[in-house]
Amino acid sequence: MQMRTVAERAGVALGTLYRYFPSKMDLVVAVVGEEIDLLESSIERRPPHAAHPAGRAVDVLMRATRGLMREPELADALIRSLIMAEVEAPFGDRMASLLLRVATDGRTVSLPPEDQLALTGSLAGVWVQELLEMLRGRRTYEQIQHRIEIAAERLLAGF
Repeated sequence: MQMRTVAERAGVALGTLYRYFPSKMDLVVAVVGEEIDLLESSIERRPPHAAHPAGRAVDVLMRATRGLMREPELADALIRSLIMAEVEAPFGDRMASLLLRVATDGRTVSLPPEDQLALTGSLAGVWVQELLEMLRGRRTYEQIQHRIEIAAERLLAGF
């Protein structure tokens, strides 16, 4: 997506957009941050109710999927930009931390904290890959949900 297109869709001058977001990556990081903020608010309002950690993590990832897919062009641009990013974007860390919070649900887990984050980060990585496949038309929503459920069950088994 071109910055000019973003400015036009937002109804602002291109110079105004560049004043707040000097690069496309700055804009992507801001939009992704906003999307994660919205997801966190949604979780606070309606926490996942699954009995097991994998189910709670899947609930969060599928909520995020539905939110992103409301605007597939934006989702595609965000995911591709994050994958190609040459700068550090906090997306992966924030998603891993969010998944860890909902998976543990305040409970103590016997795994070392760095392992917990590595596993939830891996689950977030699987989700991003599945989103890409859906955006490319290679998977349906139901197919990615099934695949994420399998990954979550395996990756979060020790939780």
